[in-house]
Amino acid sequence: MPPDYATLIDTETWAFIERTGSFYPPDAVDLTIAEQRLVYDRMCAAFHAGRPEGVRVSDRMIGALPLRDYSTGGGAARVLYFHGGGFVVGGLDSHDDVCAEICARTGFDVTAVDYRLAPEHVFPADIEDAVTAWRDMVSRGEGPVVLAGDSAGGALCAGLCEALRGEDRQPAGQVLIYPGLGLDLDTDSMRTHAEAPMLTRADCRFYRGIRVGGDMAKLNDPRCSPMRAGGFAGLPPSFVVTAECDPLADDGRHYVEAIAAAGGRAELVCEPGLVHGYLRARHSVGRARDSFTRIVTAIAALGAGQWPADQAGSASGGR
Repeated sequence: MPPDYATLIDTETWAFIERTGSFYPPDAVDLTIAEQRLVYDRMCAAFHAGRPEGVRVSDRMIGALPLRDYSTGGGAARVLYFHGGGFVVGGLDSHDDVCAEICARTGFDVTAVDYRLAPEHVFPADIEDAVTAWRDMVSRGEGPVVLAGDSAGGALCAGLCEALRGEDRQPAGQVLIYPGLGLDLDTDSMRTHAEAPMLTRADCRFYRGIRVGGDMAKLNDPRCSPMRAGGFAGLPPSFVVTAECDPLADDGRHYVEAIAAAGGRAELVCEPGLVHGYLRARHSVGRARDSFTRIVTAIAALGAGQWPADQAGSASGGR
């Protein structure tokens, strides 16, 4: 029996879902990639909440890679942020206010990465850009660096951790927000929430295929699919947040379980009644607001060399 989303999802979240959907035409499935990007950018601009007062922002380039820096004057750590968008849409503007708010609320400098997108640039272009951004980050100081990202950006964080295995300098931690980590399309959450609002199993199949340019063998590379790694020991402390009504929910759960089983430190928070992409609802939906506070708190704790405090309703391992 399919989930009763009318019961699971509250009125505020439904309003967010309907507002998001209002930007997409009835024939959205037939849009070109360029048209999808225009619609997504228009939608993100409408949800943009502005930057908190006191956050200074500057854009720069590392070779051909655009970055955006946010600062209130420094802090105990820095954050490297990777945006969501299925590896196809999004950029520096789509998550601009999210990064600015993380900066303001943690006091940490934040750098957002405008990594290359598919289908013009298939994997491993995105992870190569992630490594470039990391190299730049560590070259600019000795302090701890926390990785953070949502959806595709969460996958890039975990993939970057795989790419950095064996190196002396490692992330202080990673905060993954409803990430897709390379599990198959037949997990419990994929079956249960195959037709969930905001993201479906068909969407997941499309995005994973376009990321690798149809070369499905690339999915076996742990930098592309972190859940297909040969082992999970040695990963940085990981705080993973998933949404209950999301086909990707089991990716985060299995990742946390695998790290914990390997003796690492990982914690899972599955947010009840929330859907994929809820970061944009953090100012209009109480559940999303509370979740964003948990996310910011986790980033701040990891940057300070601490383990995020236990959250109500969390399932955790490896503490």
